[in-house]
Amino acid sequence: MPLRLQPDILPFVLAPGARHRNDSSAAAGTNWRDSNQALPPGLTLQWLGTAGFAITYEGTTLVTDPFLSRAPFGHVARGRPLTIDPALAPTFVPRCDAVLMGHTHFDHALDTPAIAKATGCTVYGSASMTHYMGLHGLSDQAVTVEPKTPYEVGPFVVRFIPSVHSKLMLGLSIPQGGELTCDSCAHMTHKDFHCGQVWGIHIEVAGTSLYHMGSCDLLDDEVDRTAEWFLAGIAGRGSTPRFWERVLKKVQPKVLIPHHYDNFFLPLGEEMGFSLNVNYGSMLTEVRRVDPDLPVVSLDPLQTVGA
Repeated sequence: MPLRLQPDILPFVLAPGARHRNDSSAAAGTNWRDSNQALPPGLTLQWLGTAGFAITYEGTTLVTDPFLSRAPFGHVARGRPLTIDPALAPTFVPRCDAVLMGHTHFDHALDTPAIAKATGCTVYGSASMTHYMGLHGLSDQAVTVEPKTPYEVGPFVVRFIPSVHSKLMLGLSIPQGGELTCDSCAHMTHKDFHCGQVWGIHIEVAGTSLYHMGSCDLLDDEVDRTAEWFLAGIAGRGSTPRFWERVLKKVQPKVLIPHHYDNFFLPLGEEMGFSLNVNYGSMLTEVRRVDPDLPVVSLDPLQTVGA
């Protein structure tokens, strides 16, 4: 987070209870159940927390950036190895035909091998993702994608749009930038999960389109496809100059669905907390300054809409 933003979050650091109430109230006020939005018939969307979504149509399910095995903050901060709980994959992702990976930070990639092993699905993503799958003996289920190449998965057509991660380290650098190169998955800590190539994910299905962005930055000239439904990760947006102005101009969505604002150090399926540096209410104000008519609708973790 840039130093210039610190005064904005100081009241929330000093009074986390007030911050949580503010975020909770703002998110509840935009929940899908109180909106008039409707996906095409037969299409469903479920938020799996963080940047994870399950998108299902005609019996085919795509999953983006799944993160299920959530370690407490203290565990991660101490640099302890991150472990996968294999029981969580069938619990939260009982069906999956393809995992679509935006990048390979731990809060996006950790559980992908467990889902692939449990469901037999194919995993699409960067060379770092293929390497990570190989550490788990699953190279044959990994596809290293080419930019903007159409990949057909049942009724879905998916394209990976070159992108970039936001510079969360004081607005100067990307945390754990570069490629994932470790030679064993036995003792990987969060520092071993380098982000690798970052992708925006464009999805066409059922006569509509979705754009998934797991991190708040973009390569403006690479975004050459619009989408009706914008699944926008909102963590780190303060590190990217004119983020909403730039990204909304390129994606031109009809509906914005924010994500990656939950506290992902809490177990999935329990009461949701909010990330310290996101400030959901301010996000709404920022978006409305750029496009006051753009609907913003939120989901609760594991909430499913559509069909």
